[in-house]
Amino acid sequence: MPRNIYDDDHEAFRSSAREFVERTLKPRAEEMIRDHTIARDIWIEAGKQGFFGLTIPEEFGGAGIDDYRFNAVLAEELAKFNVAVSSCFGIHADITAPYLVAMGTQEQKARWLPQVATGETIMSIGMTEPSGGSDLAALKSTAVKADDGSGDWILNGSKTFITNGYQCDLAVVAARTDPTKGAKGISLFVLEATDEGFSKGKPLDKVGQPESDTSELFFENVRLPADRLLGPEGMGFITMMQKLPQERLGNAIGCVAHAGQILEETIEYTKERKAFGQPIGSFQHNKFKIAELVTMIEVAQAYIDDCVAAHAEGKLTAVDAAKAKWWAAETQSKVLDECVQLHGGYGYMNEYRVARAWRDARINKIWAGTNEIMKELIGRDLGL
Repeated sequence: MPRNIYDDDHEAFRSSAREFVERTLKPRAEEMIRDHTIARDIWIEAGKQGFFGLTIPEEFGGAGIDDYRFNAVLAEELAKFNVAVSSCFGIHADITAPYLVAMGTQEQKARWLPQVATGETIMSIGMTEPSGGSDLAALKSTAVKADDGSGDWILNGSKTFITNGYQCDLAVVAARTDPTKGAKGISLFVLEATDEGFSKGKPLDKVGQPESDTSELFFENVRLPADRLLGPEGMGFITMMQKLPQERLGNAIGCVAHAGQILEETIEYTKERKAFGQPIGSFQHNKFKIAELVTMIEVAQAYIDDCVAAHAEGKLTAVDAAKAKWWAAETQSKVLDECVQLHGGYGYMNEYRVARAWRDARINKIWAGTNEIMKELIGRDLGL
């Protein structure tokens, strides 16, 4: 099926993204896996290409583009290469930076955004806590006003499963500022890695996505000046709820692009791999299975494209984003599992991309809100 949401400018940008993947990322794929991180110079190169400043205003070093379709194109091309790199870059530029753009003061934007755009400053966002998981309203990290009348805040608590956590230079962190107001008592703060009392755990040993550093963040009496509050006090939870649809849509875009790419590679494999004297793709069972998988990807892509178009016009609802996220993650999981099966024993070998892709994809049904939470949101919208 033809895709109709992108024009010539988007496709020219896609070509630039593909060139970056071929020139910069692919030659260093094994290095990133071995080192369990994306090297700083790769971040800098991505910044030079303008990939981190798409929505950052020009006055702060970005492109100032108000068209989410460019974000979607980049997410697709990165995910086709590797979902770990896609998620790390996405957390930095597509998820966390928009908080500064939308809520930051002029001084905050001027202080941090230029380096965010260049990739010199790596960002992470601290939402999830060890005891809370997807229940963001239940967070226990606290920020209280210092009792010396300075207006400073004292932050205590911890976060876990934070993408870019170990490398981050800047973190947007949610904390409870008024325990009597529930979700309306949560605020957002900006932390710099050099803040006294702010520490990071070692990168967590994950099942998949070894290229991305994921760690815990710890806050022990971190003293923050008043100008580290991001946005109005008490608006943190509301803002996170407003921003989560874009995070979930970005996740869905990556799921479908990633699975679609591995499926293409699997189809080529089934044309070349022979058993009983003929290509395994020619066996009726395998042929029918591949037909099912291709259809699953194209149907999912059609819905995701509609969501991208809606978001570019500011019309994407939280419920539609939830539908996109859970369905895309489920589709990715099913498609990649079948791709492993079609590879036979080779599909279980780490040296094969399909094995790594299958392992890397599993987290997508958990992060950005579990698929079960997505279904809960959809069910509530139906009045159930």
